[in-house]
Amino acid sequence: MKKVIEYKSYDEDVITSSNQDYKLKSSYKWIHKNIIWNILSYIVYWIILLVALIYKLVRRISYKNKRVLKGTYFLYGNHTSQFGDILNPFLICFPRRPYLICSTANLGIPVIGKILPLAGALPIPEDLHGLVKFKKAVEYRSKKGNPIIIYPEAHLWPWYTGIRNYTNVSFHYPVDLDTKVYSMTTTYIKSNIFNKPNINIYIDGPFIKNNDISKKENAEKFRLEVLNKMKSRSKSSNCEFITYKKKD
Repeated sequence: MKKVIEYKSYDEDVITSSNQDYKLKSSYKWIHKNIIWNILSYIVYWIILLVALIYKLVRRISYKNKRVLKGTYFLYGNHTSQFGDILNPFLICFPRRPYLICSTANLGIPVIGKILPLAGALPIPEDLHGLVKFKKAVEYRSKKGNPIIIYPEAHLWPWYTGIRNYTNVSFHYPVDLDTKVYSMTTTYIKSNIFNKPNINIYIDGPFIKNNDISKKENAEKFRLEVLNKMKSRSKSSNCEFITYKKKD
């Protein structure tokens, strides 16, 4: 029998960790200069690449149109896979190392949460002081040429085949940093052999800043371009591994 998940709105978590309310310490660092940290981070990066390759083969994932990725960019995707959304960008962006903007709740996941900062996670803080340091880290990584990965839907809905609406908040980063934007749409295709669907991930763009309009208008422009492209690509999904039903 197919699994059914009921929801009230797109702004709720249907999957939670055992430490969902994890908070960053006031001393948390987004940029590390320590040589030991950076050596460990380098090792973790190559381990993740290997794990991502194995995951790609096991989950039967195909990356479509990734050749369009060029220059400095922000990559926006639909949030439908707990592990795939972490691992896939490492292969999609290779040989460049991606950095993923994420919720602090991810750092509360047992074992994995401790590794995420070494892997390149940039958790969003709740306090103003931390937010200043966070934004500096995003700018630092982008100017170093690292792709920045964002899941604007914010909440993980496993195997969801639609596209949930989202705000333009996260699209202010590429506007402020004057970088290109791409979309990354995960779709699910029925397998004739396996129970779980095959996965196709489509890369589209670039979407370019318009210097004749305001920053706010550009953020909304990026949001609509990415949203519309995701909705268009999502139509290629032809099966539901999990059915999502809105509560009455």
